[in-house]
Amino acid sequence: MVSVHPHSAHVRRQSRPSHLNGSARRARRKFLTVFPKGFYDVDYVELERGYKWAAHLAWEEHLSKNRFAAMIKEGSFAKIASQAVRIESRTNLLFSFEKMALRDAVRKPEDAKLFSQSLFRLLYGRGSLNSRFDQWVATIALLPRKQTRVLTWPLVTVFGFIARPDEHFFFKPTVTREAARRYGIELSYASRPSPELYHTLLDFIAKVRSDIRDLRPRDMIDMQSFLWVQGSEEYPD
Repeated sequence: MVSVHPHSAHVRRQSRPSHLNGSARRARRKFLTVFPKGFYDVDYVELERGYKWAAHLAWEEHLSKNRFAAMIKEGSFAKIASQAVRIESRTNLLFSFEKMALRDAVRKPEDAKLFSQSLFRLLYGRGSLNSRFDQWVATIALLPRKQTRVLTWPLVTVFGFIARPDEHFFFKPTVTREAARRYGIELSYASRPSPELYHTLLDFIAKVRSDIRDLRPRDMIDMQSFLWVQGSEEYPD
């Protein structure tokens, strides 16, 4: 199941906004060359948006705010962790070694509890996004490492992206940084996740979203997909 914009049947290819610089215009042109109807193109929904939105719907079914809170109150931490891992496993967002590292990291009851409580705070807690993200990163850093490290940008951003695509972006560093470079922006970067760098990333996403607002991106799923088209070898120039 995928979300449908009320005007999706009437999407027209827009003329290039005059305020965009050359890099932004090239990014826009590339995306519309691949998907002529933009974010409401049938091929776009099938190839890029559909499976990500399906993961979000699965999250809403099994780990919505109210259900998540009730499970924490019951002490069902292993179930929370297994549900989260299962929902992500049905996507291709993480590499196989990252999926295995995550499963290993939350295998013990005490680690599942740590993971679950911190994830709830990230997604549904109070306080600034910076502080919630900082606490989440600190928690992931405490989880056991069996073979592969779990403290990676994709792993710390994937659950926010699936659960709250209104707020969180999924950061694949190589592709996203290449997309930013082609957009004319050099993203500051360090391999260890931090709230400062995440904030910088979200500022960049906000700029791109403003540039393509006439294409009506719905959420961070559309923004991540737009940038994936720019930086991934799946979509050569």
